[in-house]
Amino acid sequence: MGMFSEILKAEPISREKLGRGVRNGSIVVVKNSERSIKPIAIGTGVKTKVNANVGTSPKNDKVDLELLKCFTAVEAGADTVMDLSVGRDIDKVRKRILREVKVPVGTVPLYQMFVGRNCADVTLDDMLDVVEKQARDGVDFMTLHCGITFDLVKKSRRRLIPITSRGGSLIAAWMLSNNCENPLYTGFDQLLEILKEYDVVLSLGDALRPGATKDASDECQLGELQNLGRLTKIARKKGVQVIIEGPGHVPLDQIEMNVRLEKEICGNAPFYVLGPLVTDLGVGHDHITGAIGGALAALYGADFLCYVTPSEHLGLPTVEDVRNGVIASKIAGHAADMVKLGTTKKDDEMSQARKNLDWKKMFSLALDKKIKDKYPDLENKHECTMCGKYCALKILEKYGK
Repeated sequence: MGMFSEILKAEPISREKLGRGVRNGSIVVVKNSERSIKPIAIGTGVKTKVNANVGTSPKNDKVDLELLKCFTAVEAGADTVMDLSVGRDIDKVRKRILREVKVPVGTVPLYQMFVGRNCADVTLDDMLDVVEKQARDGVDFMTLHCGITFDLVKKSRRRLIPITSRGGSLIAAWMLSNNCENPLYTGFDQLLEILKEYDVVLSLGDALRPGATKDASDECQLGELQNLGRLTKIARKKGVQVIIEGPGHVPLDQIEMNVRLEKEICGNAPFYVLGPLVTDLGVGHDHITGAIGGALAALYGADFLCYVTPSEHLGLPTVEDVRNGVIASKIAGHAADMVKLGTTKKDDEMSQARKNLDWKKMFSLALDKKIKDKYPDLENKHECTMCGKYCALKILEKYGK
């Protein structure tokens, strides 16, 4: 009940609805039992949450830089961060992030299972050992690609981009190398035992999310979703909380259908969307294409937005890319919450501040708390540089009296 009290301070939901949502799985509470952080709620009836991805790569394994990105993301409003490191010393990076970042932290354990090893030689016990190690360290939620099956891997070859998910490609490579079924699918019950022990939220990964709008909503994506629906029922019976990851590259006219289908197939489990990116042509500006898709997805019922940065498809994001990605997703999430939850109070306050030309108040209400640094002199002015003395508000104020 103490967890609920913390959540209720931040959410427009009653204790009764929160409790009912947690019991039926439409809301998850994210916090590993080993960590001393404030829990957050993700799901129906609470604010849309935003995740920021960070992590080292083989060509950039500067831990301090990734920590700076974490701090920047949280300062910009990220509700969670995920450590997607594949560089050297994955344990060291994860442990520092868990120690120094005070929001829920997620991982994709498949990376540590396979990085630096011959994927064909990895056993289920090896995989479970990594999951247990990360759970024991305090990871709050884990993306695990349990729903991609051998038949779907074969079908993915018909796609324009067969598999865009890094974790999905690793487990697919294992299946192809060993000519047998996904061990995370066949060994699902053993996996659940570990997650339950540490109160880790299971994020069922969409290994076959479309990496091209042409592949959106195809038999591979929807076949995996059907598997995730079955796995969700099993996890809930075992007392493990579940969220479902979703696409991916999806045209505007397919977003509503994708959200409604996930909710139907997966028993209204919280939906964690990666974008979605509504065009393949936004390279260099995919925080915008992702925010467009994220706003629509959240409006139709998605609960958790994974940010997309301007450097998506190009390389590791810079610190500024991280900020821009978080802000874009925060705007998308809030725009949806205005309609879903009626959270318009601050927007009305912003409009009143604009009417009064109260720059200080405007800056305090802005989702981007750093925007005032771009306009250091504005707080002392009575008009901006766009209209000057021809400001519409000042004209009406003068002649409307």
